[in-house]
Amino acid sequence: MDDFADRIEHTVLGPTTRWADVAETLDEAIRYGMRACIPPCYLERGTEYASGVDITTVVGFPHGQHPSETKCREAKQVWQAGVAELDVVANVGYVKAGEFEAVQSELEEVVATVPIPVKVIVEAPLLDESELREVCAVAADADVDYLKTATGFSEGGATVADVELMSEYAPVKASGGIGSLSFARELIDAGAERIGASSGDDIIEEYENAENGT
Repeated sequence: MDDFADRIEHTVLGPTTRWADVAETLDEAIRYGMRACIPPCYLERGTEYASGVDITTVVGFPHGQHPSETKCREAKQVWQAGVAELDVVANVGYVKAGEFEAVQSELEEVVATVPIPVKVIVEAPLLDESELREVCAVAADADVDYLKTATGFSEGGATVADVELMSEYAPVKASGGIGSLSFARELIDAGAERIGASSGDDIIEEYENAENGT
């Protein structure tokens, strides 16, 4: 698998997502050697359909306001369904209220529930720098594997500045509004280890054309 393609999580998470959309995304992930991120309701079909693809799904999505017990139950269910990694949404209301102990405790519970990598979506566009630093710090203390910039379903998406800051604390998955190879490369240069994008196929096609000089 190409190292660049392996950094892309080709994503389909919209509210009207059908199985046909998931299958198309998985076909593109297979074709280009990408990872994929799909809704949890399609996991069993997805892992069977594309057994060679590393599939991620989401927990507590998109607002992160599920009870901790629900997030842990979701995490266990998707792990048992065969997912390779999961992206859990932090409770941004807790973050805005300064309830960082509650954020850390919840993330520790989720991490302890499953033996697979856990990324935490901090919804950086909704936070000021102090809040972003604090949530990144407690997430790192909770032993998450990655910090993820955004769900893509609130205000804004990934920025170079946020990725630079977040990468001080843990590996970063940049997500939200990434639609071109040039922007993906900017984010990687800023410290992103992974790129989550619904246009992963377009990014890889741009990448292949650039590599081939076409």
